[in-house]
Amino acid sequence: MDHKVKIISLTSSKHSGETHAVIQLWHRRSILVSFLLMLAVLTAMYYAEGRHQQYVRYMEKKFFWCAYWVGLGILSSVGLGTGLHTFLLYLGPHIASVTLAAYECNSVNFPEPPYPDQIICPDEEGSDGSISLWAIISKVRLEACMWGAGTAIGELPPYFMARAARLSGAEPDDEEYQEFEEMLEHAETAQDFASRAKLAVQNLVQKVGFFGILACASIPNPLFDLAGITCGHFLVPFWTFFGATLIGKAVIKMHIQKLFVIITFSKHIVEQMVSLIGAIPSIGPSLQKPFQEYLEAQRIKLHHKPDSGVPQGENWLSWMFEKLVIVMVCYFILSIINSMAQSYAKRLQQKMYSEEKTK
Repeated sequence: MDHKVKIISLTSSKHSGETHAVIQLWHRRSILVSFLLMLAVLTAMYYAEGRHQQYVRYMEKKFFWCAYWVGLGILSSVGLGTGLHTFLLYLGPHIASVTLAAYECNSVNFPEPPYPDQIICPDEEGSDGSISLWAIISKVRLEACMWGAGTAIGELPPYFMARAARLSGAEPDDEEYQEFEEMLEHAETAQDFASRAKLAVQNLVQKVGFFGILACASIPNPLFDLAGITCGHFLVPFWTFFGATLIGKAVIKMHIQKLFVIITFSKHIVEQMVSLIGAIPSIGPSLQKPFQEYLEAQRIKLHHKPDSGVPQGENWLSWMFEKLVIVMVCYFILSIINSMAQSYAKRLQQKMYSEEKTK
């Protein structure tokens, strides 16, 4: 009998939830109709033939280009396994390639296509010294900001998890959240540097609010997951958290990282670094040679068209980097599998423990 009552109550609650969702949708029918009309118009424009197709193809290319970098940004910060360091593997090398090409070509007006798949110098190159730092920053701004926006989106899961746990009173199966609750309980007795640093981040976010979150998001900060958990736990409004995170990561922090890469790979700095490698006793000249060959090969590539038939030999530095990317991606996938297996084993242990306790 009790089971029947329970089933009836669950069924009635499910139906009431569905009814509430239908009512909410009906109240927002104008928004829904507008969205469906806009979707129909865009679909018709996409498939209809006409002169507008060149703009459609351009927008499609830009959309997928932005989605690519947003996706890489999410992978970098979403917290799956060890996290894939997509700035070091993808965005950093892309900015470095554009910087080296800009100084070699004295221009950033690379022909499209093949840019961004391949960089070659334009037919009309600028004069020496005509390229500016601002021109290179502007050239890579879109992909850098999209990557930063992706990292901001990747910070949302800890926020939503902590917010849902606070509102429902449930205990989520998350180690970081459990560490956060333990930290709050032992806040007054914390002695080690790591605990004090976490408490400092938590106090800054809790007391300063928007500008505290902005400050934490604007600098390379491995403890930012704690800021998301803190905001969710103390029910900070979503747009306060996400707005500050988006501005900090996609605008301020991204420009700092971008400037660092551009300055590091500017022409005179790279030449000085190669000459310093050659100055290392005994092994310097042998280490310097592959770097010089790689830079020379890149210069030759920049000044030849893709269909010019110039032989393109593979340098061992580029070969090593490609293999490093493959190893890092494989390690990232394995870390996700390992993390999922550990979570599953932990749930099984908790279930077995609860069953033994009820006996």
